[in-house]
Amino acid sequence: MLTFAIGALALLAPPWVPLALGIIGTLLLSEKARFEGLVEALDNAEFLAVLKFLIVTALILPVVPDREFTAYHINPHKLWWIVVMVSSVGFAGYFMIKKLGARFGWWLSGLAGGIVSSTAVSVAAGRAAQQQPGQAHHALQAALLASSVMYLRILALVAFLNGAFVPALAWKLAALCATGLLLAWFVRPAEDPAARGPVGSMQNPFEILPALGFALLFVVLGVTTQLVQAHFGGSALLALAGVVGVVDIDPFILSLVQGNPTPAPLLIAAILVAMMVNTLAKGVYFASLARTIRRPALLRFTLWGLLHLPLAFFL
Repeated sequence: MLTFAIGALALLAPPWVPLALGIIGTLLLSEKARFEGLVEALDNAEFLAVLKFLIVTALILPVVPDREFTAYHINPHKLWWIVVMVSSVGFAGYFMIKKLGARFGWWLSGLAGGIVSSTAVSVAAGRAAQQQPGQAHHALQAALLASSVMYLRILALVAFLNGAFVPALAWKLAALCATGLLLAWFVRPAEDPAARGPVGSMQNPFEILPALGFALLFVVLGVTTQLVQAHFGGSALLALAGVVGVVDIDPFILSLVQGNPTPAPLLIAAILVAMMVNTLAKGVYFASLARTIRRPALLRFTLWGLLHLPLAFFL
């Protein structure tokens, strides 16, 4: 089929088009064995996830309407682009864990897991500490590292959506990330050859239904945020940020960034409050499972969470 198409293009298109296709086709055929090996290395669920990812990016995204609907300025194309962007980041982190996690152990699992979901890593690490008390310190390190990466991940997403927020957020999120790295560094677990395994199995972050759920949550939180700002004022927005922080902060923060062209101090405070509550919640999730290391875990996550307050309201 490709050969037939190249022959037709040789008559109908500029010479460089069939030439380029011929070179690319030859290159792909020469690497056929390697591609087959990569596909065989994927289990069935991962292979289907890759196909679904290609469907929503290459097929669905280009045909989604790129215009605003309703009085709340909902743009389906921008909405689905955000879903694809967030899922792509998580997808990359997931495959890093699958490929390198068992080789580099807890640290890489924590760092790469933070790209996927720092909350999921905190829960998985807590369960690992519960089942293997001797690995509790390593598990706490992984949970702290994953939460540290969260700040950089969100900063990257914010920069992609609305660069105007970056100057106000960059140094604050960098400081919070550095704090988490220091807290992880000073855990100082004893050396243990068995501690090289990854945090645990993580669910593939790209599935159609969770992606649709993220889109729905993004729309709901975006509309709710606009209503709260218009009718209830700043205190209600901060309260909403605190409630959202217990669950998933990505849709809330990204809806704030996309829906407001300028980074007003109230918006920066709301973003940091959501992050603070989310950090405290992850500490509770981890400590509720890892009883042998509950006090050190709660102390670190609490101090880390409280650091958000001066950054949100005084600096």
